[in-house]
Amino acid sequence: MTGALDHLIIVPILLPLVSGAVMLLLDERLRTIKAAIGVATTIALLIVSIMLLRMADMMPPGSGVRTYELGNWPAPYGIVLVLDRLAALMLVLTSVLGLTTLLYSLARWHRAGPRFHTIFQLQLMGLNGAFLTGDLFNLFVFFEVLLAASYGLVLHGDGVGRVRAGLAYIAINLTGSFLFLIGASLAYGVTGTLNMADLAHRIPALAPGDAALFAAAAAVLGTAFLMKAGAWPLNFWLPTTYAASSAPAAAIFAIMSKLGVYVILRLWTLVFGPDAGSLAGFGGEWLLIGGMLTMVFGTIGVLASQTLSRLAGCSVLISSGTVLAAIGTGGGAVIGSALFYLVSSTLGIAALFLLVELVERLRGPGADVLAVTMEAYGEAEDESDDKEIGVAIPATVALLGGSFIACALLLAGLPPLSGFIGKFGMMAAMLRSDGGTVQVSTWLLIGLLTVSGLATLIAMTRTGINSFWARMDDSVPRVRIIEMAPVLALLLICLGLTVGGGPAMRYMEATTQALRTPQDYVTGVLSAQRPGSNGAEVRP
Repeated sequence: MTGALDHLIIVPILLPLVSGAVMLLLDERLRTIKAAIGVATTIALLIVSIMLLRMADMMPPGSGVRTYELGNWPAPYGIVLVLDRLAALMLVLTSVLGLTTLLYSLARWHRAGPRFHTIFQLQLMGLNGAFLTGDLFNLFVFFEVLLAASYGLVLHGDGVGRVRAGLAYIAINLTGSFLFLIGASLAYGVTGTLNMADLAHRIPALAPGDAALFAAAAAVLGTAFLMKAGAWPLNFWLPTTYAASSAPAAAIFAIMSKLGVYVILRLWTLVFGPDAGSLAGFGGEWLLIGGMLTMVFGTIGVLASQTLSRLAGCSVLISSGTVLAAIGTGGGAVIGSALFYLVSSTLGIAALFLLVELVERLRGPGADVLAVTMEAYGEAEDESDDKEIGVAIPATVALLGGSFIACALLLAGLPPLSGFIGKFGMMAAMLRSDGGTVQVSTWLLIGLLTVSGLATLIAMTRTGINSFWARMDDSVPRVRIIEMAPVLALLLICLGLTVGGGPAMRYMEATTQALRTPQDYVTGVLSAQRPGSNGAEVRP
């Protein structure tokens, strides 16, 4: 039975790959069949990812990780997939976003262009593979798979603005891939390996000259990952691209920026951990500074945004910057709370991206221009005495408004939703980790967490007033259940994180503890037992 469970590790990669290949062979007019296959596949991915999360959570501290060696070739010579608490967490988050966005797209977006379901499954395959892989070369391969799929998603539909933003997005990511390839090649030339565990094993023994070359390779790789994470000053493309994309594409892209954050957290804690010698903690200060600058840029962006879609795109920058800065602090409790915030903010941003299209149906053409004009010149007061008092709010508008308020509370980090727990946990952990003396950088980060939340609340309130209170007509938009249900599901999950904050936070703390003891990861990968062996064979 144990051997069968071990094979689950590769299922999140194989399942969407096979599903996408099957749908590619089907005629494009069979959209109903393709939709059924896509939904069934994504539901199966969610079930498998939850099972993998339970497997990872059941591993006792210090027990290492679960590995899957393709072709039965041992690490570091063969391809190895690695499951730990962090990878399992990201798999579940990807599956949740994948299912909700796919269901939302069934209302109309899956018919807006060819091969949508195949592209969507390849996107999930690339994301899952990137979270599970144990070496840099296959991380590059999965990066290219998910980027190729994202090119199709960002261009899905029509419109000059979408094509223009999509072409810029492709150019930026090709540059990032080029930097990734250069950094990985340089790292291999210095160490002779690209397996992450083997890199961590060899780094302490590097000569000073080789250590400097590896630091340069890490800087190039870090630039590529920070570009994907949306870190300043490499994030100028992100708000425009996400705002121009279709609602389901933008929602699934919320996890793509966190992929860059994931890789940085994985490599920084593993390769530059306390046992890395002269390279221990390499780049931590830059992560802290870059994260805070990203928060500043995102805060200015949300205040300057005149459309809800661009506000959501700038919220991605605040979320990524917050987690990057928390990683840069190096505090274990801070990183644990940051992981909680990562999950909460990603779900909230995805819900907001799905909600953007529905809220925009409340507003007529040119509503944004009229709203800006009213803010600049004021609105003439209606002095008529026949105003209707106590007008009933239609159920659709009330549901949209309630969901909008929940998204605002989530992204601003206000109680009672889970965004507050993550932010408060980070602040409390930073104050505790500094002991009796609080450093200036800690106060700056706490101040940015507060100001960014206040700016998000102001921007969301302004947009909400323009969308719900200052409507140009009294028409009720047509919203289908399949469009509203995914938004409510994401918000209910965030509510569940609030109610179950204790167990969720304990999982995040266990994840952080595992990240801060990289030797368990190294031993678990390099000494993994081959499938089918009797357990007596252990490799050094």
